[in-house]
Formats: sequence, C-alpha cells, structure tokens
Amino acid sequence: MTSKRFTDEFKAEAVKQVTERGYPVSEVAERLGMSTHSLYAWLREQGVSRQARSMQKTDDLAQENARLRAELRRVEEERDILKKGRRVLCQGVKAKYAFMQAHSQQFRVATMCRVLKVERSGYYAWLKQPMSARAKEDARLLVHIEESYLASGGVYGSRNVHRDLTEAGERISKKRVERLMRKHGLRSVRSPLRRRYKSGKPAVVAPNRLQRQFTVDQPDRSWVTDITYLRTAEGWLYLAVVIDLYSRAVIGWSMKSSLARELALDALLMAIWRRRPTAEVVIHSDQGVQYGSDDWRRFCREHGLQVSMSRRGNCWDNSVAESFFSSLKKERVRGRVYSSREEARSDVFDYIEVFYNRQRRHGHLGGLAPMMFEAANSKTST
Repeated sequence: MTSKRFTDEFKAEAVKQVTERGYPVSEVAERLGMSTHSLYAWLREQGVSRQARSMQKTDDLAQENARLRAELRRVEEERDILKKGRRVLCQGVKAKYAFMQAHSQQFRVATMCRVLKVERSGYYAWLKQPMSARAKEDARLLVHIEESYLASGGVYGSRNVHRDLTEAGERISKKRVERLMRKHGLRSVRSPLRRRYKSGKPAVVAPNRLQRQFTVDQPDRSWVTDITYLRTAEGWLYLAVVIDLYSRAVIGWSMKSSLARELALDALLMAIWRRRPTAEVVIHSDQGVQYGSDDWRRFCREHGLQVSMSRRGNCWDNSVAESFFSSLKKERVRGRVYSSREEARSDVFDYIEVFYNRQRRHGHLGGLAPMMFEAANSKTST
C-alpha cells in the first residue's frame, strides 16, 4: 500500500490516533488496514519527536510498568469494577453477589466488596447456597453480552449482540439475549434525528442512472455520495462521504468548515486513490450545487465516473447515504455539540475508519462489517 492512496486529511487523523488518543502504532495500523511502516513515516512527517516514537514502539512495556504501581492498579481496578458493575449498584445484594461471582477471575473479591459496599462474609455465605444451572449460565452469558454491548459504545441491540455471541461460538437464542439485556437495562442508545431540508436551484441536472439499484454484486460498480453537517462551538463542520454500494463501506470522506466544492471533490479523490477502479463507475448524488459544478463533472469525466443524480427533492433516491448519516448521528453524535472542529474531526474519523468500516455489523451484509464482508467475499471468489 503506497502513501499515494491516502489524502493528507486521512494521514493527519491517523496520526492523532497515536499522538492524542494514545493507541499503539501497531493497533492503529491494523485497524486502519495499513502497514506500520507507513504510519511511522506519517508520524515523522507530522513532526513527532524521536522520543515519542520510541514510546509508541514500547507502549506495551510502558503500560505494564505503570500497572506495577500499586496505587494506580488499585484505582484502575476500582474504575473498571464501577464501569462493568454500574448496573448493579442500585440493585440488591444478590445481584451484586452474582456480578462478583461472574467477575471473580477478573477482579479481586476484596476490591469488589469495597466498591459495591457488601460484606465478604455475606458473599462467601451466598456462594455456599445452591444456584440453579440456568442461573449460573445466565450469569456467564451476561458477561459476554455486556462486553459486546460496551464494545459497540452502547449502539448494539439484541440482534447484533446475538450475532457477536454466536460468532464467538456461544449457543444462545435471540430471546434469551433479549431477556438478559432487558433485565439488566442494556438498551441500544440512539438519539432522534431531525429531518433535513435542502433548498436552492441545482446548477446541472444529470439523469438518475442508479434508479435505486442499491444491491450490487461487485465492488466499485456503483458509488453514492452526499454531504451532512455537524454542530461545533466554532461553527458547522461539513462532512462529505463516498460509499461503495457493494459493501456499504465508506471509501472516501472529507471534512471542512465550508461547503466549498473542494469538500465533495476531496472525498471522491480519496475514494479513487483507495479503490483504483478499473471499469466505469456510476457515482450517484443529490442535486446539490457541489455536484452540479463544472469541476465535478470534469473530474468525473477524467476518472471514468458516470454521473447520476437523484430526482429533485426525493431523498429516497439516495437513501443509502442518508442511512449512513442517520447511523452516524444516532450512534456517535447523539445531538452533542463538539467543543471544536478538531474534536469533531477526530470523533468522526474514529467512527468511520475504526468502528463503522471494520467493526459495525450491517444488516444488509448478513451481520458482517463492510471490510469483513469484502474480505470474506474476496476469499470466496479466489
């Protein structure tokens, strides 16, 4: 993979995953589907010091040394117990005892007793009482259910949690997952999305070549693109994306503080660099002025892209892009106002490149994430 396949905007956000969020270089490279060599090169380009690079290479050793500090280990353990057990804090002692038993291999009993405010003698007395096999199995499964739920950021409902568990080899019914999640208050966290309205006369109208044919059997045959906006304390941040209908992967994106035509062009340029299509691709959009400009039409013509546009005022003609924005705002933004555009950029980058493309299960893809779907089908075809 050459550096030419990534825009400067992508490089800057990838570097932030290491320098600002503290992720190891190897982990960031793996999640973004690139080599560590390229990421280290970007770190050097961004002016990261030799000492900082060395710290990233040995972050596992540094973390292990930090854990050896007794006080820090105690604080971290209490924090993790509160994080995992926050749902039983207001429940009875038996619910707390069940949580302690399920996590006895992960946390010390003395620490859990102190955090949950229960007596050790009472816990050990409870252990001697008979517990049904089903109740024990529920407690064991609940640990995996919570892990799947928390790993999704609270986005997954019972359907996707059930897929995670069955993929991990657990034999459990959907109804059992629903019951355990409902009992312990694990609900998919989504915020309502306001309807978007567009105005203005389109510069150029192209025919609707896509005709709502959203199911495609090959990659890089039909792409869709659109623009949305995010609220920050510094003003709006505009986001343009390009999505491959084959896998629903976001293959190109750009974020800017204005609705200039470069916003749409930079997202499309990233898609071309990353995919290198060998045949003509249909690129479908709404009738926004960015997509009706001479620059857009000329760029598409030079790169073998066939322009397609939705009918005026018909959002269903571009429903895949609209659906992605809906998921982004319900699952990650949730009505928040970012403190700065940079904060919004980093959060959206994490959602697209780390969560959505590589982890988030998609119903249209049989419960697979877009990159997982492409990898699975590439193996099948070979």
